[in-house]
Amino acid sequence: MDTSTHQAPPTALTLRVEGMDCGGCERKVESALGRLPGVGEVTASSVTGTVNLQLGPGNTASRDTIAKSLNDLGYQLADETQPDASPSAWWQTTKGRLVMVSGGLLVAAFGLRLVWPALGNWPFVAATLFGLVPILQAAWGALKVRNPFTIEMLMSIAALGALAIDAAAEAALVVFLFAVGELLEGVAASRARRSISALAKLTPSSARLMEGNELHEVSAATLQPGQRVLVRPGDRVPCDGRILAGESDIDESPVNGESVPRLRALGDDVFAGTVNLDAALEVEVTRSAENNTIARVIRLVEEAQAAKAPVARFIDQFARYYMPAVIGVALLVAIVPPLTSTMAWSESVYRALALLLVACPCALVISTPAAIAAGLSSGARQGLLIKGGAVLEQLGKLRMVALDKTGTLTAGSPQVTDVEDWRHEGQHHEILRLAAALERDASHPIAMAIMAHAKQQGVTIAAASQSRALAGRGVTGVVEGRALSLITPRHLAEQFPLDDALAARIATLEDAGKSLAILTEDNRPLGLIAVRDEPREDALEGLAALSRLKVEAVMLSGDNARTVSAIGAGLGIEAHGELMPEDKANYVRDWQAQGRGPVGKVGDGINDAPALAAADVGIAMGSGTDVALETADAALLKNRVTGIAELIDLSRATMRNVKTNVALALGFKAIFLVTTALGITGMWIAVMADTGATVLVTLNAMRLLGYRFSPGASSPRERVSGATS
Repeated sequence: MDTSTHQAPPTALTLRVEGMDCGGCERKVESALGRLPGVGEVTASSVTGTVNLQLGPGNTASRDTIAKSLNDLGYQLADETQPDASPSAWWQTTKGRLVMVSGGLLVAAFGLRLVWPALGNWPFVAATLFGLVPILQAAWGALKVRNPFTIEMLMSIAALGALAIDAAAEAALVVFLFAVGELLEGVAASRARRSISALAKLTPSSARLMEGNELHEVSAATLQPGQRVLVRPGDRVPCDGRILAGESDIDESPVNGESVPRLRALGDDVFAGTVNLDAALEVEVTRSAENNTIARVIRLVEEAQAAKAPVARFIDQFARYYMPAVIGVALLVAIVPPLTSTMAWSESVYRALALLLVACPCALVISTPAAIAAGLSSGARQGLLIKGGAVLEQLGKLRMVALDKTGTLTAGSPQVTDVEDWRHEGQHHEILRLAAALERDASHPIAMAIMAHAKQQGVTIAAASQSRALAGRGVTGVVEGRALSLITPRHLAEQFPLDDALAARIATLEDAGKSLAILTEDNRPLGLIAVRDEPREDALEGLAALSRLKVEAVMLSGDNARTVSAIGAGLGIEAHGELMPEDKANYVRDWQAQGRGPVGKVGDGINDAPALAAADVGIAMGSGTDVALETADAALLKNRVTGIAELIDLSRATMRNVKTNVALALGFKAIFLVTTALGITGMWIAVMADTGATVLVTLNAMRLLGYRFSPGASSPRERVSGATS
C-alpha cells in the first residue's frame, strides 16, 4: 500500500538576519520570503533581528535560496554556527562606512564648487550616484517580489527626480541624510537587542566539574543533568541545579530582580546566572544549558517580542494603505498645479518628490514595536515575564485581580502558632514532643510545621510504632507504650460529643484562620496544636499597590471558609473559600459578565488552571519553575505579591510610551506634509524630519529600559522615573 501521500506537519525555522532595523524592513523580508516555494507564514521582527518561517512538506527553499532573497534586499543571513560576536562600532559597519564615504564625497563636492565652478553639478551627481547604488539595489530587490511601496523606492524616485530637474546638490544631501538615518536606526535597534542578549552573558562560560575527588574545568554549555559542579564564593552558578552540600547566600537579582540575597541550603534549587556570595556549594545539574532558566527566559522574551500587540498590528495595516495613498497625493501635487496655475513643472515635481520623502511611515511603524520590546525587556530583567505584546497591552487594562491564597497571598508553609495542654498541667513541650513523634515520618504541611517547631524548641523527638495515617483525619500510633492519635476536630467530634469549653476554644482558633490537630489518648483530648499559613511579608504592600492603581483584589481559595475569611479580613480584601477549581473559574466568568473586568487570575498555574484559562490574563507565581515559565500569560520569577502591581504598572507605562511615540510620529508627518506641499520646506528637511522622527521615537522607547516601580508612588511620574513620556 502506498503511504507516500502522508503529509508531514509544517516545521518552524528561525533565522537571524543582519541589517533589519525597522518596520519597513520587516515587511520587505516577509514579502520576499513568503513567495518562496513551500514557505508558509513568515514573521519578521526587527526588534529581535530574527525571521520565523513555517515550512510546508513541499518546501524547496534551501538556506542558500533564503540567503539570496535576503541579499537582494540588502540584508545578510547570520551564521548560526558562530557564537554571537560583540557588536561592532558604528564606523566598522557597512552602513557606517557608507556614511563616512558619502559624507566625504559631499564635502568634496561643495569644495570643488567653490574652487572650480566650471565643473557645475557633476561632483554632486557623482556623490549622489555613489550613495544611491545600495538604495537602488534594495528597491529593485523589493520590486522583484512585488513590493514597490518601500522607503528605498521613494528615495530612488526622489533622488533621480532631483537629478532630472537639476537639483543635484539637494539629491546628494538627501542621499547622505538617508544613509545617516539608516545608520542611526541600526544603532538604536542594536541597543534594543543588546538589552536582552546581555542576559546570555550572565551564565559563566566555564564550570568546575566534580568527578570523584577531582575537579575539571569544562565548558558550562556541556553540562548535563546528573553531573556535579563546585561553585566557589564569588562565582556565578553555571547551571540550574540542586544543592547537594553547603549553605550560602545567593544573589538572585540577575534572574528575578530581587535585590535581597536569599539563603540556600541542602536540597534547595539554584539557577544559572545567580551569584554565590558566602561559601562553597556542591551542586547537582538538573537542566542542560539550552534549557536552564536564563536560556528559557531569553527564548520566551524573544518570542514575546516577535508577537505583535493589537495596536502594533493596527499600525502595520494602517501603513500598508497609507503609503499608496501618499504616492497618489504626490502625483497630484506634481501634475495638478502646473495645469491649473502658473507654477513651473520643475517646482511642482520638486514638491512632490519632497512629499514622498516626508511621507515615509518608518517612524510610525517602529513607534509601537520599539516601546513594546523595551517594556518586555525591562520586565524580564526584573523578574517579570510577559508572553507577548498582546498580554502586555491587556495587563494595563485589568480592573480586578483574583488571587489564590496558599502560596500566593500566604507563604505556603504553615507555622505552629499555639500549643495547648488541655489537661492544664502546663506540659506544652510534652504535647509537642508526642505530636512530633506521631508526625515524624509524615510529609504533609501540618506535619512538617509541627516537626519544624519541635526542632526549633529543642524538643527531643521520640520514635513511634504502629503508625497509621487516617486519610483526611489524622494519624495514630504508639509512643512509649501509649496509644495516641493526632486528629482533626471534626474527627474527634464524630467519636464523642465535645465539652463546651473545648468546642468554644476550637471555634475561636478556627475563626482566627488556624488549622487544628487534637492529641488524644483513649479518646481523651490531651492537648491541641494550631497552625496557620501566614500572609507573605509583602502581601499587604502588594495589595496596597494594587489599590493605588485602582485594581480590586479578591481572594479565591479551596481552603475552609473560616480560615479564608480570617486571612481575607486581615488583608482587608473580599475572600471566598471552599471552592473547587471550576468554582474559581465561574467566579471569574461572572465578574466578566457583570462588567467588573478585565479580570486577571494569579495562582500556581496548575490547581488554578480553569480560572487561569477563563481570566483575561493568567499570572503564575513561582521562582523559575516550569509551570511559572510555561503555563500562564505572565510569570513572576521574584515570587512576590508586589510583582502583580509591577506588571500592571509596567503595562500602563509602556502604553503611555506607545501613545507618545504615535503622537510624535504623526505630529511630525502632519507638520512637514503641509509645509512640504506648500513649498516651505524642501527635500533635505523632509529627510531630516523622517529620520529625526524615527530616531526620536526609538530613543523614547528605549527609556523604558530604565523603568523602576515604586510601590508607594502616588503618580505615574513617580512610579516610572522618566520612562513613560
